[in-house]
Amino acid sequence: MIERRQIGARERALAAVGVVAAAAFLAGIAAGSAPLRLAAKPIPVLCLAFWAAAAGRGPATRPVCFGLLLSALGDGLLEASPGLFLAGLLAFLAAHVAYTAGFLLETRRPRVVRGVPFALWAALGYLAMRAGLANLHLPVVVYLAAICVMMWRAAATVGHEGKAQLHEWLALAGAVLFGMSDTLIGLDHFRAPLPEARVPIILLYWLGQVGIAASTGLRPVGYAAVSKGDR
Repeated sequence: MIERRQIGARERALAAVGVVAAAAFLAGIAAGSAPLRLAAKPIPVLCLAFWAAAAGRGPATRPVCFGLLLSALGDGLLEASPGLFLAGLLAFLAAHVAYTAGFLLETRRPRVVRGVPFALWAALGYLAMRAGLANLHLPVVVYLAAICVMMWRAAATVGHEGKAQLHEWLALAGAVLFGMSDTLIGLDHFRAPLPEARVPIILLYWLGQVGIAASTGLRPVGYAAVSKGDR
């Protein structure tokens, strides 16, 4: 029998810490305070990782938690120094691979048609950024491919057991919002500076991570772990 789980005091505390840290990071942007931004930026995603580890259900839980931890590392690297951009990119690349692994544990059905929009997304993103990539063509192409595969595999989970479930839509919404955030970063870095881009980039990123974490943390109790057609 499928049941909905209750939100406990520890989870509410994690949510409160994450929201306060997010507000502090936004205040750091407004005030131009690099130390405040560096101290606050990884905390919201770390809170999501702890929540998913405690509340998560289903085969994707461990990979999702690992991806959240890698994302928090990427947050710290990107905020610490512009010279660590490539290192941050690698941390987020590993996070996308982890999320993809989690979604593959949910279902291995190809769902090729669902991948077409994301392949187009990768191609158009590369064409938009190509002129400014200099010696970063290969890393950016690999990164674009990784995030678009991650979005495709999130899309593949929707309805893989029949009727689409809320946690499956949350995974897809989170993956797409994360992809939108990364695309804005790429356009800002490699095509042309986007005025006041930092706030929409970070908001899309946080919402994306919330969706991905919630796809395990809000999974109904008793929901089948793996699609019958995948066993």
